[in-house]
Amino acid sequence: MLIDISVLTENIDRYMIGLWGTLLASVISLIASFILGTIIAVFRITPFKPLQWFGTAYVEFIRNIPLLLIAVFVFTGLPLLIGLRFVPFQSGLIALSVYTSAFIAEAIRAGILSVPKGQMEAAQSSGLTYIQAMRHVILPQAIKIVIPPLGNQFLNLVKNTSIFTVISAADLMYHADLINSDTFDTFSTYIFAAMFYLILTIPLSFGVRYLERRLAAN
Repeated sequence: MLIDISVLTENIDRYMIGLWGTLLASVISLIASFILGTIIAVFRITPFKPLQWFGTAYVEFIRNIPLLLIAVFVFTGLPLLIGLRFVPFQSGLIALSVYTSAFIAEAIRAGILSVPKGQMEAAQSSGLTYIQAMRHVILPQAIKIVIPPLGNQFLNLVKNTSIFTVISAADLMYHADLINSDTFDTFSTYIFAAMFYLILTIPLSFGVRYLERRLAAN
């Protein structure tokens, strides 16, 4: 038999620790990248040119370098450059949040641009400031429009937590590597790791589709 079930049964506790680490990293990074991505998206369309330039530079720079390099830079580069040191798990969270936020920013920016300009004009004519109009009028409509691409980015984020293993942060892939080094059964070890990733991503995928249908019906 190609798959040895004993790899799972004898190491279930280690898989579960890794699964918890991946789940925790996914939730924290999801929240952080969504907040940061929304801010960058607003920067990209603001009339204030310096913020617009910063938002554009941020997105173009981050989207065009590998996540691996960002993770290594946060973990090893920041201590050398400015003396700021993070433990591996924190470094992974920062790298994943920064990387994902650039893609979320582009999705939300597209949603903002698809909202009719008259919405902003009407909001400001009623006495709202630019920030208030963006927060209460434009962003809720934009996010509703871009739920599908946002859902895809969140799914990618969960899978991208595997980058944590490169900097020895305790995620699912890190523990799978440890299990593999003990069992020498590479195929079984990573098949079960893939199964645990599916436990996270399949419910999220169905949740995104359900949210799409609910929003479409309103």
